[in-house]
Amino acid sequence: MNDLRPRHTQIEKAINTTFGTVILENAVGYARNESNLYCIANDGTIIWFAALPEADALYIRVKFDDEGEKLLTYSTRGHACEIDLKTGKLLSQILIK
Repeated sequence: MNDLRPRHTQIEKAINTTFGTVILENAVGYARNESNLYCIANDGTIIWFAALPEADALYIRVKFDDEGEKLLTYSTRGHACEIDLKTGKLLSQILIK
């Protein structure tokens, strides 16, 4: 998919994977009732939204882990998280304030 369009703000990062394209949108001004980290299929449909570590905590950084199997993220509330690449489920979180 070449024409990526953000849902609410601007795209900060797009990571192509075998499952789809993982999108991180800017947290500033993003709707607080949904995750700003999500994965879309080639046809533009949303595969998953990443689970949030707590209410009103959005993501600000994302990258692959060393094995390329999980996403490593940080939240606006100081969480370091691991996200399952296939499902968007939160695998672990640590508060690092």
